[in-house]
Amino acid sequence: MKTAIINTPLGFTEIQGDENGVSKIHVMNEKTEISAKIPKELKEAVLQLQDYFEGKRTEFSFLINPSGTEFQKKVWQELLHIPFGKTCSYLELSKKLGDVKAIRAVASANGKNPLWIVVPCHRVIGSDGSLTGYAGGLWRKKWLLDHENPVKQESLF
Repeated sequence: MKTAIINTPLGFTEIQGDENGVSKIHVMNEKTEISAKIPKELKEAVLQLQDYFEGKRTEFSFLINPSGTEFQKKVWQELLHIPFGKTCSYLELSKKLGDVKAIRAVASANGKNPLWIVVPCHRVIGSDGSLTGYAGGLWRKKWLLDHENPVKQESLF
């Protein structure tokens, strides 16, 4: 497993993966040293994340290979259908997956998403439009939603 650490506007970000794809991207709460050399298997992910933060990219095309249960992977796959600049509620997500009663399981799978930003769990909000739990912290979720807001004049929240 190869690792790279980059600095982003939201903190130091660790990227892990190999020739089968990127398996983990997460923001770290502590300061650390950024990678002096990026492994070739992670270069495209690093470039695309940098483009995203610079406002030059709205979709990711590098190979991903997250580890999780079949249900989690199904939820993460559905998250990929939430367009840049849009949000979806946990209830809507449960309905799209075919089981409105699975809302807690969907929320749990959303919270275990190993591919920060790329699988856009930050685009899932409460049914009342409120920001709800986010592993990276609600301030990061708000930042990401504002960053993706196509009408840059005002915050979505």
